Order: sequence, then C-alpha cells, then structure tokens
Amino acid sequence: MKNGISRREFFKLAGGAALTVAGASLLPRFLRKTLLPEEIASAQEPYDLFFAGTDGWMSIPGSTPPYHPDTYAPAPFTTYIFGFRNLTGMDPALIAGQKNKAQHNAPLWWVDQFDPSDPKDFKVQITNLGLAQRPDLVDSHTLHWHGFRNVIPYFDGEPTGSVSVPVNRFFTYVYRPRDAGTYMYHCHVEDIEHVTMGMTGLVFVRPLQNKYGNGAGAPVARASGGAANAPLGYVYNDGVAPGDPRSTAYDREYPMFLSEMWAEGHWNDAHIQESDWSMFKADYSLLNGRVFPDTLAPDGGGFDPLTGDLIAPAGRPDLQYQPHSALVNCNAGEKILLRFANLGFREAAMTFAGLSVKVVGRDATYMAGRDGTDTSYETDTLLMGAGESYDVIFTAPPKSDAGYDTYLLYNRRYPQDDDLSTQGQRTEIRVYAPGTLPAQDPAAGYGI
Repeated sequence: MKNGISRREFFKLAGGAALTVAGASLLPRFLRKTLLPEEIASAQEPYDLFFAGTDGWMSIPGSTPPYHPDTYAPAPFTTYIFGFRNLTGMDPALIAGQKNKAQHNAPLWWVDQFDPSDPKDFKVQITNLGLAQRPDLVDSHTLHWHGFRNVIPYFDGEPTGSVSVPVNRFFTYVYRPRDAGTYMYHCHVEDIEHVTMGMTGLVFVRPLQNKYGNGAGAPVARASGGAANAPLGYVYNDGVAPGDPRSTAYDREYPMFLSEMWAEGHWNDAHIQESDWSMFKADYSLLNGRVFPDTLAPDGGGFDPLTGDLIAPAGRPDLQYQPHSALVNCNAGEKILLRFANLGFREAAMTFAGLSVKVVGRDATYMAGRDGTDTSYETDTLLMGAGESYDVIFTAPPKSDAGYDTYLLYNRRYPQDDDLSTQGQRTEIRVYAPGTLPAQDPAAGYGI
C-alpha cells in the first residue's frame, strides 16, 4: 500500500484510545487529515456556534480566608476560573484577544430537534486559547454534551474515545439532536478540575412541535415564527392542545443552572499549587454563575464589537464575566418554564415559597410520554441530584394592582456558604399584573 499502512492497521489505530493529537502529527498525511482537529474543523465549516476555552476572573461576594478573595485577582474581581466564551460572529482579528476573558457559567445555547424532513446537522466549533494566568499548563479541552446520545464516540467529548483540542487548535462537533429537553455540557479533560473551575453550561433542544404544531390543536410556537398569541414554545412533543393537563406549552422560559465553588481549588490554580480534588468543599453555591443577591442583577449586554470583550450588566462591572441573571419576571396568568440543571456535587432542594410547580420533564425525558403513563407531578420543592436536569412549569398567580409580588426560589439545603452574608442559590420570581410586561423575545437572555 502506497501510504505504508494497511486498512486493517488504520482501524486498529483509529479505534484505540492511545492515539493522541500530538502523536497524530507523525502519521502519514491521509491519516493526519482524518485525525488532526484543525483539519477536521476546516472540513466541517460553516458552523452554527463557535466557542473558545480559556481562563479568566469573576466576582463572588463574601470572604473565605486566606483563599477568597484572591490577592491575584484584578479589581473588581475576586476569583480565578476556567471557562468558555461564545465567539460566534466575532471579527476573527479579535478572537485571540479573548484569552483570559472566560465567563461563568459558560454560554447558554439551544438547538432545534433534528428534522428528518429537513435534515441538518448542528455544528459547534471550539478552539483552545490557552491559560493566561497559567502558561505552564497546556491542558486540552473538549465539549461533552452530558446525557446526549451520540451515534459515534468521536463527537462525545470524552477524551479517551474522542479528540481533545490542544492550545491554538480547532475542532468541530457535529450533532443530530433527536430528543427534546434540557441538558448540560462541560469540558471532560481533567473533568473534576475543569468542571469545578467553571467549564460548565446549559443546553436545551426545542421539539419539532415548535416548528409544526400538532393535529391536536397546538399551534406553531412563537419561537419558530408562530402567531403573536401562540405559546412561546413547548418543552416536548406532547401531542396535546395547550390547556390539556399534559401540555408543555409555555409563555416565558428561564434557565436555572446550579454549580459550586471550592475557594481553595480556585486559589490553588491561580497560585500554581496542586489541589486534591477529592477534598472538594462547596464554599459557595451558584445559580447561573452568581450568588444571591447578585442573582437579581440584570443580564450582561453581549460582546463589544470593537474589542470582543463582554459588556457588563448596567452598573455592575464586577459581574462582567457572569452575564446570566436568575431573576424571573412574568405577568399573572402566564405559563412559566424553568429549566434546571445541576452540575454541582451536592443534592439541591430548590424550593418555591408560596408556589406550586409541575415537573413535566426529567433528564430530557417527557414525564407524560413514552408509554403514555403520566408521571408528572406537582411540588413546591424540587429535589435534584448531581448531573440531573428538570423541566418545571407553573402558572403565575393573580396580580391586579401596580408593582409586583415577590416569591422566593431558593435552595433550602443550608448552610449554603461559609459566609452567610451571601445566600448562594437564591433568586426571586416577580409577578406583575396581566399585560404589564411585553411578550418574551424567543432569544432573550441566550447566546452569551
């Protein structure tokens, strides 16, 4: 054989976990084209999303001496992190300048369920910008879509069975998302460290029912260009009309991503110290990358087209790299969807003070689907284990006068933090009179 390797030998190599990206550069050219990330990325463009892995800084209130706030942190920040950034649509000349500007939690994103009648793969390209604070570390990165069913392990992001991306390289993941629901993703290289340092985020799949409606009377969703009086979307292909007890129609949706921070681990990574990650201790519990009361601050403003850097929430420069609010605003009578995912290590008990919610999905599975048995349930406290996701819907209670009524949403498994001046995973649900708030933009709060 002209290339000096047989087809049988090729499949032995390609199927083995020991073949690394670095070693692949020594292979014949026809194999390098198959295995090197940057060449694969070129072959799969254009992509739908473009993410970068790097390091950076964020801000957490409170104090855990001697590790928090970190003396290395540039003002107004307190804590060293690893993370991702969404660089989709950014001027290529600005991309390298996003090194050391990671965000926490990582960008939220969504995708439509794969449509056999209009088949399109969804592609996410990632690059590795390296770590500015720790140039001695040359960790690779992957994107592992937790709970997603991949046809082949190549795009799974688990590094022993797929490709991990070295510094200054690119790779494109290809997905056909066939199951609607709420998922999460994370880097799977040095996974305990990279997860706890912040390379984690939320992703969800919107069902085909959004696009086509159904024969039972569910119209096309507003998220897919439906009428102004249609639901914003459906969580699952429920096959029923809005108003049916099994319906997953909703008018507004909000992400609720749970994570945790071990102050010593973050300090160690910034100060070139080793960590025993089996000693992990959740000093701070985060909701959408923030702790209360910062969870109530507004969303960030996207990225600056001149610099590529994130735009901080108004009046909050310390939250520049924590762009996701956890505040829920709604009008009385609306159906509100909350998408929960827990990538912390502890069980959470998310409590809705004064409200009852309906759990319609768990781990991207419709709880009134499959064999037709309805296993959805009403509760005021959502128990969540590590690595679990839930979809819950509630009807906003009545409100007729000016202003808003406040309902607390919080994790009742205290103590939340060593410093009780911060109260971890807590936010508010604010209910206004009908018609007060405009309809939610289908893209509101996402893409950053």
